[in-house]
Amino acid sequence: MTKAPPARLDELIAKARQLPKLTAAIAHPCDPASIEGAVEVAGLGFIEPVLSGPEAKIRAAAKEAKADISAFRLVATPHSHASAAQAVAMVRSGEADILVKGSLHTDELMSEVVEAETGLRTDRRISHVFVIDLAAYPRLLLITDAAVNIAPTLEEKRDIVQNAIDLAQAIGVARPKVAILSAVETVTSKLKSTIEAAALCKMCDRGQITGGELEGPLAFDNAISLEAAKDKHIGGDVAGQADILVVPDIESGNMLAKQLTFLAGAESAGIVLGARAPIALTSRADSVEARVASFALAALLVDKRRREKPVAG
Repeated sequence: MTKAPPARLDELIAKARQLPKLTAAIAHPCDPASIEGAVEVAGLGFIEPVLSGPEAKIRAAAKEAKADISAFRLVATPHSHASAAQAVAMVRSGEADILVKGSLHTDELMSEVVEAETGLRTDRRISHVFVIDLAAYPRLLLITDAAVNIAPTLEEKRDIVQNAIDLAQAIGVARPKVAILSAVETVTSKLKSTIEAAALCKMCDRGQITGGELEGPLAFDNAISLEAAKDKHIGGDVAGQADILVVPDIESGNMLAKQLTFLAGAESAGIVLGARAPIALTSRADSVEARVASFALAALLVDKRRREKPVAG
């Protein structure tokens, strides 16, 4: 029987509760789970939710959830597309600190995020990170990118790695260990992911990626098991003890994250980085606890950015 996962995500929520309250623009929270997540984080005191969506649908969802949303600001919109546009506009203007996906499709929200004139794009590639809390592993495990970038180029993977390092530092990992995954541990022209893994490691050596230790290519077992790494005579500081797993493409990443969740009993939270503000990109299947943890990740990222922002003068 799979052991219950430890409460590492709860520890992140506890850290977020110590921070100044942030405003979250929630796009189209028209299902009970979205409402329950908003009510829960509001009760914890570190998030002030603003609900963007069709008023009748939001109130119906709140009624189904038996939740009181009378204290929340509600910005009425006619449909999900307008809900996304309104929520993004609030973040872009500074009216909200973070963006949160409600019950609309991810593509619908992200299409507004990446709009050149009205969205939240920066020079950094936008990417997603799953933060996995797994009983069989001694630390939180970050997996990227399993939700946004389908088949990223080498240059895009550089940003994906840097985004994940930034998140790891925000949650308290001073110098995260990054494993670049492939099917094998040796570099071969027959497998493109091994060449890109090696190139990413050299980018780190040359300062194109900062703040972490990179190793790759590594197979999954060698990335997370010291015993497996020793059996194949793979040394270094990363093998067997990775904080971050960088997958070759969205298919491998999505399957890996969901296998850990549904077969190994892991808890997870999800966040999108590389935009002007953090984006809590929750799934309709996520529990209330997972949604709250995603809010916490966003809050910790905002805090990190504020602390690192140069002081004018």
